[in-house]
Amino acid sequence: MIPYEDLRLSNKAFEEEFKLAFAAFLDKGWYILGAKVKELEAAFAAYNGTRHCIGVGNGLDALTLALRSLNLEPGDEIIVPSNTFIATILSILQNGLKPVLVEPDINTYNIDPSLIGQAITPRTRALMVVHLYGKCCSMDKILAIKEKHGLKLIEDCAQAHGARYKGGLSGTFGEIGCFSFYPTKNLGALGDGGAVILEDDELAKRIRRLRNYGSEVKYYNEEVGVNSRLDELQAALLLVKIGSLEKMNAHRRKLAAIYHARLKSDFIKPQLHPDYLDVYHIFNVRHPKRDALRENLQSHGIGTEIHYPVAPNKQNATRKVLGGLSYPIAEEIHATTLSIPCSVCHTEEDISRVVEVMNKF
Repeated sequence: MIPYEDLRLSNKAFEEEFKLAFAAFLDKGWYILGAKVKELEAAFAAYNGTRHCIGVGNGLDALTLALRSLNLEPGDEIIVPSNTFIATILSILQNGLKPVLVEPDINTYNIDPSLIGQAITPRTRALMVVHLYGKCCSMDKILAIKEKHGLKLIEDCAQAHGARYKGGLSGTFGEIGCFSFYPTKNLGALGDGGAVILEDDELAKRIRRLRNYGSEVKYYNEEVGVNSRLDELQAALLLVKIGSLEKMNAHRRKLAAIYHARLKSDFIKPQLHPDYLDVYHIFNVRHPKRDALRENLQSHGIGTEIHYPVAPNKQNATRKVLGGLSYPIAEEIHATTLSIPCSVCHTEEDISRVVEVMNKF
């Protein structure tokens, strides 16, 4: 059996260090917003070359708090890709804002910059781009639009830890970069977790306050905040792994190279381009008989996932807000995409076996 992901195997190399980190955490007796959270925030800020990193409860909260920190008004419009994970949309809705969906580029699966301009209205306040599957968006064109229209830029980097565009790291192009440390991510915790990175001192101060009940000094609340704090234990475990992020990303690229070189042309593979350094959180292929392909792989003991089976505008939760409009490119992607094994738990032999089975389909 070749699973799509095996977190036990993926984390096996860190097991002894995890045990030491947990023992130190237990001995310390400080469980919330302690030294390890500060240490991880400093380490992740240093990795990304940013002034600030703020640990929060999860990736959705990172996006939600990022938007909330910008002092937007109810009904303000946020441009967002039409094929993203639902969390991106939820962060907009939970702030009383209006998501305006823009179709992706069918080749990169990221928002198509050539379509953004026609979606901008007098109520547009921000762009929320998503570096989907571990590939950065086309940031030169997006930054030009941002500057031309005076918009804020928030980056959803939940799948793009360490991804680069023309040498620039994901999350460092706009006002705020938002990350998830969900266990399957390229830098994954052993539970939920998230972070935002940014340069602006005042925004950072506000997000730190918002994540902690709107409080800077204990029991003194400056505004209505939330409880969204990165757990001290998860920070300690992430500190064990952060130094290996580049190595883990390189392993994913090595596996992806096998797919690129050996999968036959029946399968639409991720686009390669020298401007992008991809980290392959997801290696997806597209095929018109996606469901039959998935069943075939399963019959050979190969696990897969679909990211994602339902487009945001088709979800019951968002149908009233997003329904009634057609997004054919997003819907085509959602109907044909299949995520195949490409994780640190996999070997080159595993991927060769996947290629062998797929090429016989």
